Amino acid sequence: MSNLLDQLDPRQREAVTTTEGPVLVLAGAGSGKTRVITYRIAYLIEQGLARPEEILAVTFTNKAAEELRQRVERLLPGGLPTAPMTSTFHSFCARLLRREAPTLGWKRDFSIYDTDDQQRLVRSILKEFGEDDRAWVARGVLERISRSKTAGRSPDDWQLSANPQERRHAPVFARYRQALRTAQALDFDDLLLEAARLLSEYPEARSRWQRRFRYLLVDEYQDTNRVQYELVRRLAPRPADDAERPNVCVVGDEDQSIYAWRGADYGNILRFEQDFPGARLILLEQNYRSTQPILDAATAVISHNSSRKGKVLWSERKEGTKVRLYEAQDAEQEAQFVAEKIWHYQRHNPQQRIAVLYRTNAQSRLYEEVLRRLEVAYRVVGGFSFYKRLEIRHLLAYLRVARNTSDEQSLLLILNVPPRGIGAVTAQGLRREARERAAPLWEALDVSPNEKLKKFRALIVSLQEELGRKPLPEVLEFALRETGYERWLAEQNTPEAEGRLENLHELIAAARESAERGETLTEFLDRAALVSDSDDYDAAAPITLMTLHSAKGTEFDLVFLVGMEEGLFPHSRSLDSEAEIEEERRLCYVGLTRAKNDLYLTRALARRSWAGTEAETNEPSRFLEEIPEELLERDTSERTVAAAAPGEWRYEPVESAGSQARRSGRASWPRRRRSEDDLTPRPPRRRRDPDYPTGCEVRHATFGAGTVVAVDGAGTDKKIVVQFTGYGRKTLMEKYAGLERV
Repeated sequence: MSNLLDQLDPRQREAVTTTEGPVLVLAGAGSGKTRVITYRIAYLIEQGLARPEEILAVTFTNKAAEELRQRVERLLPGGLPTAPMTSTFHSFCARLLRREAPTLGWKRDFSIYDTDDQQRLVRSILKEFGEDDRAWVARGVLERISRSKTAGRSPDDWQLSANPQERRHAPVFARYRQALRTAQALDFDDLLLEAARLLSEYPEARSRWQRRFRYLLVDEYQDTNRVQYELVRRLAPRPADDAERPNVCVVGDEDQSIYAWRGADYGNILRFEQDFPGARLILLEQNYRSTQPILDAATAVISHNSSRKGKVLWSERKEGTKVRLYEAQDAEQEAQFVAEKIWHYQRHNPQQRIAVLYRTNAQSRLYEEVLRRLEVAYRVVGGFSFYKRLEIRHLLAYLRVARNTSDEQSLLLILNVPPRGIGAVTAQGLRREARERAAPLWEALDVSPNEKLKKFRALIVSLQEELGRKPLPEVLEFALRETGYERWLAEQNTPEAEGRLENLHELIAAARESAERGETLTEFLDRAALVSDSDDYDAAAPITLMTLHSAKGTEFDLVFLVGMEEGLFPHSRSLDSEAEIEEERRLCYVGLTRAKNDLYLTRALARRSWAGTEAETNEPSRFLEEIPEELLERDTSERTVAAAAPGEWRYEPVESAGSQARRSGRASWPRRRRSEDDLTPRPPRRRRDPDYPTGCEVRHATFGAGTVVAVDGAGTDKKIVVQFTGYGRKTLMEKYAGLERV
């Protein structure tokens, strides 16, 4: 291990070898915090301070947890008899509750409801109470319920609330909690809350889990919420000879706390030394990602925040280009400029990775349109997870019902999929019977005289029998065949149905990999339920479009931070609160420090709002003004796209910043030149593909009306993700979909 420690800088080495007692590692952006965590785990194992299974490392994404485990294995080439537990908070709590559920009055085979399950449940409850059950209303109610649960508030608190929406929806909140209990299901918040309740109310269980681990490590501690904070305090291993100084090490950066809107409290990291007296504080300030000019700009911005411990990032990469600033006449010109720069940069640096970062999802539309016209392939983060695809959800729902017949949402999802003649009226009657009996839907199904419902019940029973005697991959194959799902897709004989069948075969392959890892059915289903959008981030994608919140933990050779305007970034909702302005500033700091070599900041002098017909003049973002002028280099490119007669393409000079754009007609693309310095290619004339920007309404021959929620790729491989009314989300190949814009 000594030669591995030689690869660490002095501060990193101190963080790795300070093994006893509480340790707070303040790790600036790009300072190697993941390296510190992995080396610390390997050091504990190699030095014999703990066996692998006595170490718990908690982080926030499944991908990060898996990366930790793999990197530890690479550091210890001799191999490990067992692996340390590297997990997300939710996955760890799910594992804990699988063992301790009866203590809390739950069955061990409880279901985990993901966001889609929760929204379907809330919509059904809203409809039950005669309320507006549209998707966006349900999402709003669910968000308020989630915030209240995390804050320790109940439906009774809503009834006494000064907020009229809470008072109105207090019965919905109460019914939601009751429905989860009846279905023996926990949502994401409940996984944390029930685990915290166990460790708080049952001392024997708390002592048992504290003894199981000798060392606890927590990554991204600044993003912990109130419940996660309580979990850390109650799980912290306490050595018998020094119970007052638990072996807990937290790593984080208060300057990168950007999730207050979902309950994160950066105060947790600021209070760590009070919560754990005698804690060792270690600062990691050397940045291994960015050039010094980029770090200087980031430091200049974040230094305006008062709620921070304070760090000054530095890099050995002293040289580098200044941060470039471009001010466009309007949002369209801003997008054109960025697209031209991307095209030119990628042409000369094909192996380099590029990102366009924006404050809100809606901003991606213009960049998607421009890049598609240029036939530049890109990936939008926050698209469609494999485990969220409808066909995957269907097949997994069969397994979930077979394992937990109380799981009402999964049962309703597959009751008539594939079509077996069980219509909405029959389903409503079944639910009414269950409510009258105050029993799960399965019990109503058990006594129903309906022959089609009897056949469905018999199908589930046969699947339960298969679960008891066959390995998971074979059970999935049985489900795909015996439910008729495979035949149903084959009979459709369409490219889309073929693609869905391929996805299901990929699910079976995933089950085989899971079985090879020794996972149980429960662990496989939990992994699928707890997957997040961030787990689908493709680090190898050459061009990525993503929000600043999604950009946390990423890095790119070239970054465009766009829309740097007051009211957009910082967002208008934050302007009346200094605390929220500080969070927006931390978000800006995160965006700036994603860049390794080159960084562009762009803004539009005028931008059309969603409700306006005229572009409104914008003030520059205060974050731009916080960067000293000597750290910026203004880009005054003299060429941009200009309007021209139909079929003609030309450039014209950009007018100076602050002047009014003089345009007529519609913007068009320049004729491709043969010179090496040509900025943008002319799109092939033969292509007259319609654009499908995010948010546009479309119609499909089979699925009817829908809304585009994401676009992935370009050219002939472009995929359109559409939310259809009555059919849910579908991912369609554009060349086969036959979509019509409404």
